[in-house]
Amino acid sequence: MPMPFLLIGSALGLAVVMAAAWMLAISTGKSGWIDTIWSFSVGGFGAIAALVPFPYSGPSARQLTVAALAALWSLRLGSHIAHRTMNGGDDPRYAQLRQEWGAKYRSNLFWFVQIQAAAALPLVLSISAAGHEPTPYFSMGDWLGITILLVAISGEAIADWQLKAFASNPANKRRICDAGLWGFSRHPNFFFEWLGWIAYPLIAIKLDNSYPQGWIALAGPVLMYWLLVQVSGIPPLEAHMLRSRGDAFRAYQSRVNAFWPGRNTRASKQGPL
Repeated sequence: MPMPFLLIGSALGLAVVMAAAWMLAISTGKSGWIDTIWSFSVGGFGAIAALVPFPYSGPSARQLTVAALAALWSLRLGSHIAHRTMNGGDDPRYAQLRQEWGAKYRSNLFWFVQIQAAAALPLVLSISAAGHEPTPYFSMGDWLGITILLVAISGEAIADWQLKAFASNPANKRRICDAGLWGFSRHPNFFFEWLGWIAYPLIAIKLDNSYPQGWIALAGPVLMYWLLVQVSGIPPLEAHMLRSRGDAFRAYQSRVNAFWPGRNTRASKQGPL
């Protein structure tokens, strides 16, 4: 399958699937289905793109490995968000958009999810570039990438479990979760989510430039960092936490970094927020 057809097919498929996610979110009143379906879509289309085109002898071991890793990430994250959506209310980030958009919520949300579909395409290409790296044997970069992705999936799962366990305790109502990984980063799930995308450039890029297409895989971590840190991850979630938790969350901000694990040394030098 030539690359233009792969691009067009993935773009159209993502647009259609995210339109279905929009319909489900509108009909159920739970916008968490948008993130659920987006997670499944990126992993699903990414796995397919990693496997095709493949030689007549069948997909290589690298293609199968990359596709399996993308599917594992997708199933873990998508299942987690689906469970949270079924057992909770509306996502506070989308709830804020509903309030801001008012009567235009439905139409604006449709175009918003189509932007998400467009953002998913570079991630799919990142997975595809790693899968199609042509070296016939596994290199150090392959093993390092595989290890990092497995660590990232595990770390994100642990962070999600710790937050769920904290929230399930009635004594912690309206308190800030700073236990476990949440004591090292205000958003450890986002950090590990980003870390997983580092795996694909490690697998795809050849420093001797024998596989120039491998540089496409950098789109994954670059885009994901921008989305999580600057756009749809940390900014709206922290705005919600400041509205709902106030000074308690400000104190948490003064102690712990937003993204990178560690103490918030910049805030400490500036004094209390």
